[in-house]
Amino acid sequence: MLKLLAQIAVLVIAIEHVYILVLEMFLWNKPAGLKAFGQSQQMADATKVLAANQGLYNGFLAAGLLWGLATDNREFMLFFLVCVLVAGIYGGLTSARKILFIQALPAAVALALVLAAG
Repeated sequence: MLKLLAQIAVLVIAIEHVYILVLEMFLWNKPAGLKAFGQSQQMADATKVLAANQGLYNGFLAAGLLWGLATDNREFMLFFLVCVLVAGIYGGLTSARKILFIQALPAAVALALVLAAG
């Protein structure tokens, strides 16, 4: 049961990062992206290429988590959850405090579940 909960948590984190990829790569300067990141149209237009690059990295995080799930590779899941956690802490401390709750906290919970599931 614990392993299933851990897998669900990892899947949720992966889906979240696919969503972030879409926001950053395709919707950054559209209404959904502007609202999600609280930016002006001018700022979003000026940073669109940077955001797309950032979105690609979020896609790599999602891909690693999904690969870990598909292959039942605990080490892959742990590695990519730690990457998400570190990115979430860094983002929360340097960009927006809400990132701690949106990205870092869920990653920490999933990491704890994967560790506990053995």
